Amino acid sequence: MITPADPLPDDLETAHQLIRELLETLGQQLHLNAKLQHQLEQLLRQRYGRKSERVDPAQLLLFAQEILAQAEPEPEPEPTPQPGPAPESPLPPGAPQPKKKGHGRKPLPASLPRKPILHDVPPEQLACPDCGAVRHRIGEEVREQLEYVPASLIVLQHVRPKYACSECMANVVIAERLPEPIEKGLPGPGLMAHVITNKYADHLPLYRQEGILLRHGVEISRSTMCDWMAVAADLLAPIVTLMMTKILESRVVQTDETPVKVQDHEGKGIKTGRLWNVIGDHYHRYVVYRYTEDRKGTGPAGIFKDYKGYLQADAASVFDQLYSSGKIIEVGCMMHARRKFYEARTSDPPRAHQALAWIGLLYDVEREAKERLETVEYEAFVAARHALRGERSRPIFKQLHDWLVAEAPKVLPKSPIGEAIQYALNHWTALERPLEAGFLELDNGACERAFKPIALGRKNWLFVGSDRGGETAAVLMSLCTTCKNLGIDPQAYLRDVLDRVSTHPARRIEELLPDRWQALRQAREAAKD
Repeated sequence: MITPADPLPDDLETAHQLIRELLETLGQQLHLNAKLQHQLEQLLRQRYGRKSERVDPAQLLLFAQEILAQAEPEPEPEPTPQPGPAPESPLPPGAPQPKKKGHGRKPLPASLPRKPILHDVPPEQLACPDCGAVRHRIGEEVREQLEYVPASLIVLQHVRPKYACSECMANVVIAERLPEPIEKGLPGPGLMAHVITNKYADHLPLYRQEGILLRHGVEISRSTMCDWMAVAADLLAPIVTLMMTKILESRVVQTDETPVKVQDHEGKGIKTGRLWNVIGDHYHRYVVYRYTEDRKGTGPAGIFKDYKGYLQADAASVFDQLYSSGKIIEVGCMMHARRKFYEARTSDPPRAHQALAWIGLLYDVEREAKERLETVEYEAFVAARHALRGERSRPIFKQLHDWLVAEAPKVLPKSPIGEAIQYALNHWTALERPLEAGFLELDNGACERAFKPIALGRKNWLFVGSDRGGETAAVLMSLCTTCKNLGIDPQAYLRDVLDRVSTHPARRIEELLPDRWQALRQAREAAKD
């Protein structure tokens, strides 16, 4: 390396060559500094910044005015005024005005139990001040107030009388023991459902539940509750297996994976396992999680070995062997492509915001389709969205692709914007796959949302106790998440299913699927009315 103390070359050609080498080295250093600055910005954003990937509309107007101008709809001609009925006359003075829809307090659910509390007038105030007669009740004013009654534990005593012959004092008979989730176990189905819901739906780890139970005067260790979770998962596993079977009947399946810390009992401390989620289509609205010890392709290969159809996932290499079989068609995720341009906006604002503007137009079409067609039947919505995409989204895809091809040679391949452009081009066929059918989504956002409970839970329970614990968590979280997505109270569902799953006929297991369970329950309530 040349220092200021070193002698400089005397001849012009050697000096020029030295300048070229120094300029090349300087360019490499500038590129390295820009890359390190970009990585630092992303790390600081992940650690301290907001997680939302919103872009200020003013920035898009600054860098992508022409693209956004193309999205402005042409003004429709004003309709010719038609003769119609005369306008209604205004209300006379003093008449009651119609109530406007406001944002006031919503009424409390009618299903909640009511406890009347009477606030009566004292007897000495019942006398009429004019004539002295006793005033009679002519009505009442009712105000509802929402109150909380703390949860309580009760002890169920299962009493089974014994009978014997009084003559020979033999032939003792006793009622058969009722089936229980844990044979001769301490917890009832309601307590087990409560613990499961607390942990896998509300992210409350077992050591905190241990303290809550202790405040009620009951001492139950977290290891005991962990054993309860394992037993519950074994009982409920056939339901989750059937949910996965139903999901694989879908026309399109979405999947993704996320890491979880796992306690390694072989002396290695903490290792990294993987939780995969699999989500069905509109007709199979289940969410199933699967646990694997690593991120190898054998995980998704085992999950989707019998599947044929569309698979929407990110561009991870673990899915490549699935697409190579020809039975599974890859659908890309525009959210992942957009994220790379969003991260590159600080290093190359003009190009990044141009790409973000085009992608924003694609999402505008999606929002318009859902707003316009949300009241029609699903198949009609699918056909209409397919037609709208062909009319509006296809030209946007073509413009974006042409721009990517034109800009790729102009940027450094290893720069943030270069990597974003190359990512989009490498997976372009999968990214524009939603143009083929209206039931395909533009991104894999459903999987991102399904991983939110795990992201929140990791901050509370920190790690999974073992690989067996990962499988237990996958089963119980599948049921809790599916219930929440379907608007079902997970605790009510688990309480009922755990109470009868051990005696429920295997041929009628479909009745225990969350959506079927909800439909049968609603039918029974309607029959009572």
